[in-house]
Amino acid sequence: MRIAYVKASIDQQELFKQLEVLKKAGYEMLIQEKYTSAKKSRKGIQKLMDNVRQGDTVIVESLSRLGKSILDIYNTVEELCKMDVIVISLKENMDTATPTGKAMLDVMFMIEQIERDLIASRVKEGKESAKRRGNRSGRPLLDNEKIESALRLYDSGKWTIKDIIKMTGIGQGSLYRAIKKRNSEQNN
Repeated sequence: MRIAYVKASIDQQELFKQLEVLKKAGYEMLIQEKYTSAKKSRKGIQKLMDNVRQGDTVIVESLSRLGKSILDIYNTVEELCKMDVIVISLKENMDTATPTGKAMLDVMFMIEQIERDLIASRVKEGKESAKRRGNRSGRPLLDNEKIESALRLYDSGKWTIKDIIKMTGIGQGSLYRAIKKRNSEQNN
């Protein structure tokens, strides 16, 4: 079976463009999903995975439709290929049933892996350089006086957490951690 998968953000224009291209390619089943990056689960991809069978073909307008990151796309395509499902991307002119399509996919993901490794290496080098210069990374250390002041305001019972945060400049999480730490020290 030829299954077309369409993913579109809120923009209807994008959806129509994909549908037009996929209609020309032909399919027997259409799975479409409206997706924003804020969503964690992707019901359309899950529906696709639930419906494909060995020997099926999944057609997409572009590989980018299959995930939100290159790793996400790679994992989806790899999972489909392990199920003996052919993946065709019209924009990239890629077909995993052909040796060229498989090679193209592998090369594309090798380049992405190299890029990720280079970025990680540069970040590590930058952190090491900053550390040698005495720059500390991570959250700024909280001033003990601010914490003590915030705890006194909290203990007075006259101020809301919101007020205490505004007056002292410490974060809500920091205040709650200080309260929890003090309470556990008092109980021990």
